[in-house]
Amino acid sequence: MYKILLNSLLLLLVHGQKPGWEKEKNTHQARALRSRDLKDVASLSDLDHFKSVLQQILKVRVVDTPAHRNVRDFIIKQMEGLRWNVYTDAFSEDTPLGMKNFHNIIATLNPDAPRRLVLACHYDSKYYPSTRKHKNKFVGAIDSAVPCSMMINLAYVMHDHLQATLQENAQQEVTLQFIFFDGEEAFDTWNVNSDAVYGARHLANQLEKKSFPTNNRAGTNELHRMDLFVLLDLLGTSDPIIPDYFPKQSGKWYEQLQSIEQRLSRENKLLQHDKDYFRTHPWYGANRIEDDHVHFMKKGVPILHVIPTPFPHVWHKEKDNYSALDFATIDNLNKIFRVFVAEYLHL
Repeated sequence: MYKILLNSLLLLLVHGQKPGWEKEKNTHQARALRSRDLKDVASLSDLDHFKSVLQQILKVRVVDTPAHRNVRDFIIKQMEGLRWNVYTDAFSEDTPLGMKNFHNIIATLNPDAPRRLVLACHYDSKYYPSTRKHKNKFVGAIDSAVPCSMMINLAYVMHDHLQATLQENAQQEVTLQFIFFDGEEAFDTWNVNSDAVYGARHLANQLEKKSFPTNNRAGTNELHRMDLFVLLDLLGTSDPIIPDYFPKQSGKWYEQLQSIEQRLSRENKLLQHDKDYFRTHPWYGANRIEDDHVHFMKKGVPILHVIPTPFPHVWHKEKDNYSALDFATIDNLNKIFRVFVAEYLHL
């Protein structure tokens, strides 16, 4: 693999071309599962495991608190236990509440693969000041304990399939990477350049500074390894409408999600499914939805933003807890995301 990368870089230096791995990601195609395999991937559902993970994350986990550290340690333990390569991007930054310590969690299935399909969410919960009469009880079920649990559950139920593919093809071109961002929520007033998306902003800048391959003269960095950045947020309530926010840069992958949903529905593999979640309709405020993707998008990373509009009614309310969740919808989305990963990685 490294010889291939070296030859690609020499071509770039001499002819001004992109490295081979960088060109390949721009032409990547999903490989649709056969009906039998589609059913097999759908049948991997394990809601008991999902709920057990959710219970460990569904806490008031404000940045730099003991509960927040416990959740971080739990996520790391889960991913390491599934034999993923895990590291933390730790840093400190001044906030409206003073200096805070942040930790992004980056888990990669095969760190040697040159390209990544990235699934991401944030694991912190929003800060609300506690008073004598009111204690902060915001546990952020949809925001974003459910997305975190979805990702861990995906890695758990697909473990054998992912490991088998890794063993069969040690020189994979593209692998799966999970990013659990810290500090998405604002402490005071939302501002993606100062008070919000602390972890995503920091990691985007760090990855841009880190060359890939190491010490190359091609100008490529760790961000160029990201084929597609899929951000999950505000998921877990019933009947979400998830539009195509960025059709020019990730429209074909949104259409892939639509296709998977429709195929699973035809196979009667989706529960209580009357309306499509992934619906194409005019959406004029897409660029105004600021989230953890913003600083990656500004640096040229293709974004697939999986967030409902309108936002669920429990958003940033104390009612965003276990009782707000619809597990039929969660199970359906889990199936769709599993098939998406299987088809993207050609499992």
